[in-house]
Amino acid sequence: MQKKKIVLKAYENLEFLNSSEARILRILAEFLEPQKEFKKRRIIDTIVFFGSARLKSQRDAVAELNKFKTINPKTTPKFAEELRKAEHQVDMSKYYEDAVELSRRLTEWAMSLKTFARRFTICTGGGPGIMEAANKGAKLAGGYSIGLNISIPFEQYINKYVPPELSFEFHYFFMRKFWFAYLAKCLVVFPGGFGTMDEFFEIVTLLQTKKIKKKMLLVVYDEKYWKSIINLNGLVENGVINKSDLNILNFCNTVDEAFTAIVSHFDKYYLAKKDPGIIEPGLIW
Repeated sequence: MQKKKIVLKAYENLEFLNSSEARILRILAEFLEPQKEFKKRRIIDTIVFFGSARLKSQRDAVAELNKFKTINPKTTPKFAEELRKAEHQVDMSKYYEDAVELSRRLTEWAMSLKTFARRFTICTGGGPGIMEAANKGAKLAGGYSIGLNISIPFEQYINKYVPPELSFEFHYFFMRKFWFAYLAKCLVVFPGGFGTMDEFFEIVTLLQTKKIKKKMLLVVYDEKYWKSIINLNGLVENGVINKSDLNILNFCNTVDEAFTAIVSHFDKYYLAKKDPGIIEPGLIW
């Protein structure tokens, strides 16, 4: 008797699904999976935190610095250089702690709103550093937060403060960026490197070119840091941007400043009675 040949359906064929021909299906999946979970949990808008994956909590940074007390500098190559880096990490840990506090306060505030939908949910890239800090703050407040992780060879892993049901793993940077921008009513940009600047300037460009039409607030945390990294006035002086373009950036230097700016913006533009998240659940998605 001839053995029956088993033929897989296309959507069961992993070799096909992982092929270049099925790339569009994988892209579509990275749109549909988050959408399904956000709908299920009535999440209609977010506050997105960007910032360095390399920054440590004050506790961890101090612990790293204390290791140098047990090291003999005479037998350790580059001791002075490594000590200086560890000391600077302690200084930079203030941003981690500020991100925790700002996220906690915003989450507590959002949870106090009398709305049908889950409003202004904290969203991050899901990894370590500032991302972890913002997810941690939301959890300390007893709220949800979202982690949009990206698969890269180093640095990135989903942090322990993101609930499993709102943890997502992306292959495509552009689909991850779509979900950062699509639901965001506010973005908070903490100090960071190339990745942070990539995300930061993509949003700035979308706002400058009016591709983002909603009233999105862009909070840039710590004016001194960012102006030491980017010569914004130089762009104006060289005529490559208009001076008015700088109005897109809202610099805040303390948690209090950032919290007040964000809540005031939401009160003005998103908490009127006509807001679908308050009175018309059928309009959420």
